[in-house]
Amino acid sequence: MYLKKVSGPRQVTLPDGTILTRADLPPAETRRWVASRKAIVVKAVLYGLIPEEEALERYDLSEEEFNFWRAAVELHGENALKVTAIQKYRLAD
Repeated sequence: MYLKKVSGPRQVTLPDGTILTRADLPPAETRRWVASRKAIVVKAVLYGLIPEEEALERYDLSEEEFNFWRAAVELHGENALKVTAIQKYRLAD
């Protein structure tokens, strides 16, 4: 079996006991961002699977956009990332 050499861990265990691996990350060419994909990227960064810089570069995200995703997840959970819920969970400026 051949394993591609990567920097950092291959998997992390989340607080709920689930395991998040690099294979669980959305493809780099993702253009349609649903709440679940956003949450996976945020969790990957928060729990050390990939560094924030790698996530920004890999998914062509701005720092501002990623920070919005992170704040929404930290304050309100994954549901805050749904487009239909943006008004409900809007972050205070």
